Amino acid sequence: MVKTPDELALMRISGKLLASVFEMLDQQELAGMSTLQVNDLVDRFITVDLQARPASKGQYGFKYVLNCSINHVVCHGVPHADEIIRDGDIINLDITLEKNGFIADSSKTYMVGNVSAAAKRIVRIAQTAMWKGIGQVRPGAYLGDIGFAIERHAKKNGCSVVREYCGHGIGREMHEDPQVLNFGTPGTGLKLRKGMVFTIEPMINLGTRKISTEADGWTVVTDDGKLSAQFEHTVAVTGTGVEILTLRPDETPMQTRRASSIRQSPVQADGKT
Repeated sequence: MVKTPDELALMRISGKLLASVFEMLDQQELAGMSTLQVNDLVDRFITVDLQARPASKGQYGFKYVLNCSINHVVCHGVPHADEIIRDGDIINLDITLEKNGFIADSSKTYMVGNVSAAAKRIVRIAQTAMWKGIGQVRPGAYLGDIGFAIERHAKKNGCSVVREYCGHGIGREMHEDPQVLNFGTPGTGLKLRKGMVFTIEPMINLGTRKISTEADGWTVVTDDGKLSAQFEHTVAVTGTGVEILTLRPDETPMQTRRASSIRQSPVQADGKT
């Protein structure tokens, strides 16, 4: 679970390249596009512009480069040519990228056009919950500290945390140890050590935490049909805190309790150190 300095250097490159994918998406007018068009746009950008590999494509038999989860879809939404993104939607785009043998994983929930107050609220709560979790990361802390901070924020705001899915270690494989739960008890679970790399990716529901998987075997939805939102970053434990390997230039992680110990990877988007 602990990466060497050389491995971390390569993971910084993957993380910065993946951050640039979201920078590209930030410039797109998503309303009116099909989710398959978004998938194909990201596929070309990763393979042609970045000369990297979309790590999700072919993983577990999945045919696409991203998951696209709209409104009440919690995660693992499948791109379709006839699924059109509309004004007022919220859509989570979950994307992975491999470069030089190492994988980065990140997701962002986009608010498309004129969204409802409820949509703005769940997106804000989910994003802050992620930052609350990231703010717990430091050597000597515990995985339970991360999960506790995430769920406490969600519950304080009247929302629920999906428990069936969680963050995970990452490196040469997309899913490595440890599992990073989005709920927990402080001071319990695995003790964090410098060099560990994993994702933090809370899925927060506006209503019940109960979920179901649709007939396609992939798409996970809220049982009550209410909105769900998710944010995700790949992070590394440093000697004093946490390094966000997939941090985007437009993000300022000051929402966290330990903002002074959080730093962005010192790598350019083209992969140069």
